[in-house]
Amino acid sequence: MAATDDVRWWGVNDWTDLDLVRAELAAGADPNYGAFIFEKPLHAAADRGSPEVVAELARLVDDVDAEREGRTALWMAVFEGRADNARALVSAGADPWRPMMAGWSPGRLSLVGPAPDLFSPSPEAGLSAAEAAAVAEAERLIPALGDFYYDGLGLACVAELSAAEATARLEAVPADGVDIDELYEDSWNKPDAELIVGVTDVPGGCVIIQPWGYTPSTRGLLECVSPGTVCYSMYANPKGGSSGDIARDGTVITAWEPYSAYTVPVDAPAEEILAAYLYSNHPVAFCCAGAGLHLNDAGPIIGSDRWLKLPERDWWT
Repeated sequence: MAATDDVRWWGVNDWTDLDLVRAELAAGADPNYGAFIFEKPLHAAADRGSPEVVAELARLVDDVDAEREGRTALWMAVFEGRADNARALVSAGADPWRPMMAGWSPGRLSLVGPAPDLFSPSPEAGLSAAEAAAVAEAERLIPALGDFYYDGLGLACVAELSAAEATARLEAVPADGVDIDELYEDSWNKPDAELIVGVTDVPGGCVIIQPWGYTPSTRGLLECVSPGTVCYSMYANPKGGSSGDIARDGTVITAWEPYSAYTVPVDAPAEEILAAYLYSNHPVAFCCAGAGLHLNDAGPIIGSDRWLKLPERDWWT
């Protein structure tokens, strides 16, 4: 059956409400089609529903392993940490070891998460040495950074570049006479606030911060600091969430945004899928890890002992 304009589901905002889902089904909703923006109902339930709703839909769909953008409902459940939903799908016949997403089947993805025995025993090989090292670093880095308020933060993580080298590339000068505490408290009414950044040496490179603005994530700054290396940037927009760019060797090569089970690109390489899973909901750690920076705490992200003033130019282009 093909999706049509009269397929229901548009009223289902709570995929944990079994009675509501059953009412929609009784009114003619197709269990295979028609959720939000052509989302499959089973994928929606696996992502943010209850095991009871997942089991109900899994019983009715034509194929419990039907894919949407290269991933099954079971893959969605694993990526979003919904172990109960994953178990419900497997009970309905979903295949944990179905190949997809650059070799990250739902089962293999679960091996690096909080429930590595979710689908044991595993018929697949374990993690490679590089994958195991990436998992170990995520398990170290995320708690090392801890929880801190970062709304409004602009951040650039630059691999294998010292703070002094970054300063020279940016043609920056010491921010003498600038009251940094005032900028933390109220940068909106301060002239040149967007030109003030902090830079700090850290293991693996340096970080450039602006706790009150987006300048470290601008194209002009990334093109200045990334020749011969890689830079991961972000801006935590208080009005729109975190996003940023990745620059390599002086060129901005890709944009990124906080990954969910839906937003991981279907053609992403295996290491990027792993990073997206490991650092979901941890954008600062994602940037640090992407640039290979091994911070021991959030100090260089929260503040700096070297404040600079950038030259006046169009840092956006």
